[in-house]
Amino acid sequence: MTVPLIDRYRDRLPVSAATPVISLGEGSTPLLRAPRLGELLGVELWLKWEASNPTGSYKDRGMTVAVSKAVEEGAEAVICASTGNTAASAAAYAARAGIPALVLVPQGQVAGPKVAQTRMLGARVLEVEGDFDEALDAARELGRRGTHALVNSLNPYRRQGQKTAVLEIVEELGATPDAFVIPYGGGGNTSAYAQALGEQGLEARIVSVEAEH
Repeated sequence: MTVPLIDRYRDRLPVSAATPVISLGEGSTPLLRAPRLGELLGVELWLKWEASNPTGSYKDRGMTVAVSKAVEEGAEAVICASTGNTAASAAAYAARAGIPALVLVPQGQVAGPKVAQTRMLGARVLEVEGDFDEALDAARELGRRGTHALVNSLNPYRRQGQKTAVLEIVEELGATPDAFVIPYGGGGNTSAYAQALGEQGLEARIVSVEAEH
């Protein structure tokens, strides 16, 4: 049985005995050596297989902490803006907690399977006329009303959970790697990795990348 992420790193997360642990078995993902690709690039290369998280995304690391804290603080529901992975993760953890999830998506900009996954998990999905930033603005406004906890990466608890990937990698390697290479997206994961390195007094480069197009 996988130990819930919050329990595994309780001493390094902003939780207490009063925090309910809303978990789906996230974290403890495989660290796989990639010898052929590493040889091609001239480096020792390891891949952190975050797709093995419950909803197929590293965002589950942050969502377990964000939703657990939302429940602790008395939120009646969670809300997020998303183009895919955040929506599925928020829906799954809200369902686990037994509270509603409201997801705002930019109209026509989300892959059908991601919307289906989110709805399958019980979330209410609303389309916003505009881009992601406009959907996020709407989510933030609803979050300010006090009943819905915003669980986008603007939520500091999200970054707290996501930083645990660094802790796992260092533990498994027995050392700090020279560099972490991660997709940038909205920058939340980059800041989470930087936070982990700073808190642990570790030094490593963070290389954030995006697809060319």
